[in-house]
Amino acid sequence: MTRVRFAPSPTGTLHVGGARTALFNYLFAKNQKGKFILRIEDTDIERSNEEYTKNIMDGLIWLGLSWDEGPYRQRERLEIYAKYINKLLNENKAYHCFCTKEELDSEREQQMAKKLAPKYSGKCSKFSKEEVEKLRAAGKPSVIRFRVEPKKVRFEDLIRGNVEFDASLFGDITIAKDEKTPLYNFAVVIDDNEMGITHVLRGEDHISNTPKQILIYEAFNMPLPKYGHIAMILGPDKSKLSKRHGATSIIEYREMGYLPEALINFMALLGWNPGTEQEIFSKDELIEQFSLEKMTKSGAVFNIEKLDWINGHYIRQKNIKELSELCIPYLINSKLISKDKNKFYLTETREEIDEARIQKIIKLEQERIKKLSEIGELTSFFFKDKLDYEKGLLRWKNMNDDELKNSLDTIKKLISSIDDNDFKKEIIEKTLLEESEKTGDKGSLFWPLRALLSGKKASPGPCEIAEILGKNKTLKRIEDAIVK
Repeated sequence: MTRVRFAPSPTGTLHVGGARTALFNYLFAKNQKGKFILRIEDTDIERSNEEYTKNIMDGLIWLGLSWDEGPYRQRERLEIYAKYINKLLNENKAYHCFCTKEELDSEREQQMAKKLAPKYSGKCSKFSKEEVEKLRAAGKPSVIRFRVEPKKVRFEDLIRGNVEFDASLFGDITIAKDEKTPLYNFAVVIDDNEMGITHVLRGEDHISNTPKQILIYEAFNMPLPKYGHIAMILGPDKSKLSKRHGATSIIEYREMGYLPEALINFMALLGWNPGTEQEIFSKDELIEQFSLEKMTKSGAVFNIEKLDWINGHYIRQKNIKELSELCIPYLINSKLISKDKNKFYLTETREEIDEARIQKIIKLEQERIKKLSEIGELTSFFFKDKLDYEKGLLRWKNMNDDELKNSLDTIKKLISSIDDNDFKKEIIEKTLLEESEKTGDKGSLFWPLRALLSGKKASPGPCEIAEILGKNKTLKRIEDAIVK
């Protein structure tokens, strides 16, 4: 059975790169009817943080990337690592290194001055067992190094094809701080073997670790997993994606108003090419169509406009009840509405507003929203008592003040003439159209009305806004415009 893992280090939040790695592992496992395993690599106790672990798990859960096993935590597995470390020491495949940082830095500088590849000279590898015991008994600090066989290490990468490294350039690598504290390259091999991992799919920044891990596998005569290294995500300037490109954690994307299904869809297209023109994929479609053969070798550029477009698509697919439930927290955060005992109020006036009306307001903007967080800015005029806008916004084309005043007076008369029970979009529109046919200038009525009702250059149509506001509020805004 196919078994893959996502193994983040809890030294930071779950960002797009890590989430995409988790996604590809998840899709591959589900496509192959296999298992997706979560492992928290937290042996770096000084840098690991339980808050980051929670952030990572919350992000995966929100994205819908549920794991089949785990989370396993490395700090709970130290006895397992100790067994394997001692096995290497007993078989003379590893040894204690007593070199100080200053000695190693000096050695490195000398090699670089001679234009040699910097690597450990191996001088501690020659110590006898008695010498090692004597140094340890004296309290001399040490680390544990693995004896690297100087040979070519080759493997067939599932994405990049044949890859070869010259292990003679590595020198003996450090695998543990002591018998119970493994470092990354050692712990990952033991964990992957113990957990029966069949495929290791990870970022290409790990490709230099792979030959070192293969050598450790071989030292234990363990079966090798298959490796696939995923191309990096790039910023618009083709450099590695970073915070300066606006990259944020997955939870921050959630707070910014992106939907999990949109992020899944978007991230899948960063490094995977379906081979068709299709750009919108449900998670089930991605699972069905996913294959490593369609992974790209070159870096994928993060395009925020593409993410916004995909997110807008999924927002438009939502039924209005679900979309309103998603948007209401943003309206509350924008201080446009308040909630008290399951009732909603306009924050400014404390006037009660029912959920049905809120849903109508959100429905009106559903076609234009790219992110849920935009809902406050787009709909603020519905929730405010008075609007702040320049008089010039009311002018249709080259209207002078007298023409504008006449239009506003006409609009007031027409709106006042509509019966309260008939104050619907269709009736309002019919009334305005009948009047505008007399002059042949539809804009002189519709533009000022839309501007005074929204206070914005761009907004939904005036008749839709008027119906939701109601006759009294519509007339009040017309009067405010006349005064302006």
